[in-house]
Amino acid sequence: MFNTQSRFKATKSIAFVGLLAASSVVNALAIRSGFDSTTAPTNDDGSVNNVTAGFDLNFFGTTYDNFSLNTNGNITFDNSLSTFTPFDLQATSRVIIAPFFADVDTRVASPITYGTGSVDGRDAFGINWVDVGFFNRNATPTNSFQLVLVDRSDTGAANFDFEFNFDNVEWETGEASNGNSQGLGGSSARVGYSNGTSTNFELAGSAINGALLNGGPNALISNSLNSSELGRYRFTVRNGVVVVPPVVPPVNPPVTPPVGVPGPESLGLMLMGLGLLARTRARRK
Repeated sequence: MFNTQSRFKATKSIAFVGLLAASSVVNALAIRSGFDSTTAPTNDDGSVNNVTAGFDLNFFGTTYDNFSLNTNGNITFDNSLSTFTPFDLQATSRVIIAPFFADVDTRVASPITYGTGSVDGRDAFGINWVDVGFFNRNATPTNSFQLVLVDRSDTGAANFDFEFNFDNVEWETGEASNGNSQGLGGSSARVGYSNGTSTNFELAGSAINGALLNGGPNALISNSLNSSELGRYRFTVRNGVVVVPPVVPPVNPPVTPPVGVPGPESLGLMLMGLGLLARTRARRK
């Protein structure tokens, strides 16, 4: 079932606030093919409700067999979400997975597609926001990103992985979120997830103008997480918990002495100096 919340978005003429992405950046190839058997109706701020992945998803202790696919770059497990200006995923009561939470407008450019498929021989479900525009009816520039849910019940009931895949990110904001006509500036996109209470995550660069764009300091197409494929961010969910990969300390990290305490080299020179001073005094005596 498709639903949309009817309301007015005020458009403004806004000066450029963000950073311009480099035009020479080559697109990544992280988006997986397929997952396109169904096309969502073109809309602004709408949702497709009761979407099923074909397998159960234990997300932070609650097992879900369906979710809402929201046009604005996210899925929610509690209720559909029509909010178009991205809110802080680290301070929300919504149960959400957001590959790119921003004001997508599919009335122009390309629609959202979704469907079943497989990843490494395992059942999967994917949602494609490929070549999508932004509010208000902007067909250019476009973004291409994807959410893939992968069944990992082979490791335990309702276990799963999910991926954020990015091939191109040229806009970050809709015009009603204080962005300009090129989709830049204002309240920029957020990428991450939340269980609606105390456990949440946002990728570095979220809500920072220009950071996630092609060529930006945290460009989504030029980085990765738990994957060797640039533009792919993979998360593992086991027993309802998103497993955070361990931080590997550097090998033989350098020892930096506290302020005011001499390091080994300085201490050695000091001792040599004291020895020479003692011999000099002995000769004088």
